[in-house]
Amino acid sequence: MSATARIGCVVIGRNEGDRLGAALRSVRAAGLRCVYADSASSDDSVAIARPLADLVVELDPATPLSAARGRNEGFAALTRQWPALDYVLFLDGDCLLFPEFPTAGAATMDARPEVAIVVGTLVEKPTGQSIYTRLAALEWFSETGDIRDFGNLGGIMLVRAADFRSVGGFDPHMIAGEDSEFGVRQALAGRVVTKIDCPMAEHDACITSFRQWWQRSIRAGHALAQRYMKHGRSPVHDCRREFYRTLFWGLAVPLAAIVPAWWTQGLSLILLLGYPLSFAKVAIAGRRRGFSLSDALLEARFSLYHKAANMIGLATYFWRRSKGAVRIIEYKRDAIREGLS
Repeated sequence: MSATARIGCVVIGRNEGDRLGAALRSVRAAGLRCVYADSASSDDSVAIARPLADLVVELDPATPLSAARGRNEGFAALTRQWPALDYVLFLDGDCLLFPEFPTAGAATMDARPEVAIVVGTLVEKPTGQSIYTRLAALEWFSETGDIRDFGNLGGIMLVRAADFRSVGGFDPHMIAGEDSEFGVRQALAGRVVTKIDCPMAEHDACITSFRQWWQRSIRAGHALAQRYMKHGRSPVHDCRREFYRTLFWGLAVPLAAIVPAWWTQGLSLILLLGYPLSFAKVAIAGRRRGFSLSDALLEARFSLYHKAANMIGLATYFWRRSKGAVRIIEYKRDAIREGLS
C-alpha cells in the first residue's frame, strides 16, 4: 500500500471563497482522500468544494460552531468511508498543502510509534509588505523537535487516527486554541507531539487591518483563559505562565499605576516604565532567534498591544462562562465586513 493511501485529509472552512478551492486542489495534488467540513458558510464555499472533495459535510448551525467541531465531524465522515486509514491530516481552508509533508510525517510516525502528532514548517503567504503578514510569519516560527510548549501547535497537523480516537478528538467547546488543547491531552496520555524539518503548508491569514489583528488577539486571550482553566493545574501546566502574565500586564500594572496616582502625586506612574522594558526584552529575544532588527522591533511593538487585547479576551471568557455562552470570535476580512464578529 502506498503511503498516501494510508492518509486521509480533513479540510475545514467558513466563508473562505476562492482560497478554499486552492486548498482542496493542493490536497488532491498530494494524492489524499479528502473530506471538507463547512461551518455554515454564507458564500459559495460548499459549491466550490463539491467537485474537489470526496465528501462534503455541512455543520448544522443550530449547534455552536467551532473549528474543533468541524474537524471532529470531518474525521468521523472520513473514517466511516475509509476505516483503514492510519493517519489523518487536518488542513484549514486558508492554507495550501505542500505535497511532500504527508509522506514525511507518516514516515516519522512509522519510525516513532510514540508520536501522535507531526507538524512541519508553516509559512505565511507573501502578500505585499503588510505588517500583519510579517507578524503572522514571525508567529509561526518555532524550533524543530518534540514540542512541549503547546502554544506552538497549530491546527495544521498530521494525527495518528488511533490517538485521535483515544482522547476523543478536539474539544468542540473550545472556540480557539483547540489545536493546542488537543496536544496537551495527547501529552497527558503519554504521547509525543513533534515538529519535523519539512515544509508543511502555506497560510493566508488575510489580515489587512489593525481591527482584524485586534479581534484575533482578543480571541487568543479567550483561548488562553479556557486552556488554563482546563489544564493549567495539570502536570503540563498549560498556559499557567501566560495566564498570570496576562493578568499582571493587562490588569495589575495599569491598576497599580493609575488608581493611586492622585495620592502618590504621580509616583505610582513609574510602574508604567515596565512596558518599555518589556518592549526591549521582546526585541532582544527576537534578535537572538535570528529575526531582523525591523522584525524584532515590530514583534516587540505589537506585543504591547497584545497584552491589552489578551486581557480583554480573558475577561470575555470569564464573562461568557458565567452566562454559559459559547460563540466563535471571527476576525477575517469578510466576517468583519458582514458584522459577524
